[in-house]
Order: sequence, then C-alpha cells, then structure tokens
Amino acid sequence: MTLRQLVLLRHGQTDHNATGRMQGHHDSHLTAEGFAQAAVVAPEVARLKPARLISSDLRRAADTAAVVASACGVSVEIDPRLRETHLGEWQGRTVPEIEARWPGAIAVWRQDPNWAPPGGESRIEVVRRSTPVVDELDDAMADGSESSTAVLVAHGGMIAGLVCGLLAMPIEAWPAIGGIGNCRWAALARRADHPRWRLVGYNVGTEG
Repeated sequence: MTLRQLVLLRHGQTDHNATGRMQGHHDSHLTAEGFAQAAVVAPEVARLKPARLISSDLRRAADTAAVVASACGVSVEIDPRLRETHLGEWQGRTVPEIEARWPGAIAVWRQDPNWAPPGGESRIEVVRRSTPVVDELDDAMADGSESSTAVLVAHGGMIAGLVCGLLAMPIEAWPAIGGIGNCRWAALARRADHPRWRLVGYNVGTEG
C-alpha cells in the first residue's frame, strides 16, 4: 500500500461565494481574493510533497489547482467526478431565495444525505461518483512511488461527503461533518499495515 495520505483541498473564494450564492455545477470564477488564497496555500501543500494532484474540472477548482501545481512541481490531472454536488434549481440562488420558494428544504437537505434538491443530486450520489477516484489512485500508486501523498482539489460539499464515505461513517452521522473554508483542506491518513482511513485534520490552513 503506497497511498498513505490524502489531502482534500477546497478551491479559493469565488464570485458566487462573495455574493452568497449556491454554486453546484455553475462554473463560477475565482475572485482576486481567491487567487490570493491559492497563492498562500500553495507552499503549504508543496511541503507535503504530493506525488499526484487531481482537480475537479470546474474552473474554480482547476484554477486553484494550477497555482498549487506550480508550487509543487507536479502536473494537474482533471477529473469531473470531483465536481461539487449538482444543486439543480438551487444553483445561482441565495439561501433566503431558496427558503422563500422551498420553505424548510434547506434544513432537510442539510440533515438528510439521501435528499436531493429539485433537479439535483444527493450527497450519497456525490460520494458514489467520487470514491472511485480514490480507489483508482490507490491502485496506481501501489507501485512503490516515493511519495505517499495525493491531493484532490475540489469543493466543500464534495469534500465533506467524501470524508464521511472514506471513514465509513454511518449515513445518519454525516451531518456532523461541517463545512470547510476556501483554500482549507481535510487530511486523511492510514498506517502501512492497515487500510482504514483516519481523519488527521479538517478545515486546516491559513485562509477561509
């Protein structure tokens, strides 16, 4: 087993973040602050010496990953399975707008990983599509590569869900894993003699 540490890094601040709008699959852009956050976090990630750097194909993640890759000296691999939760009719709306049109739905969504916004996908579905990325990394890095660390640059909701999935948490406990700030990360690790992932850091970083 070569993959020993997995770092899940959220993208920098976007125009949607700055205006309080839900993003989902909307291809929002990093703000100047978002690029500055990426520049700050990049050397921190570089110190981990990642062997692989994989990003969501959405621009906010890919642009963050490009800054990080430059500091790490590795290339960015793009994988659409790392996209944020598709939020259907909620995408581009603020929470008050959603609450006005779908009263109580935000609270249900936050508490039930099986529930999906209208026209969107559930957190269970997000974890189902993103987990194979980690499985494939595991297989690819089983050749004894010098570094045992991989970095995935993705999105807050996807990261929270994937952490729950990799830790094999009961679904009813998933809401206990909260949000993660812009350009902050979650870190999971495991011992050489045991395949189980352990959470060793959450919402780590200097930005967000």
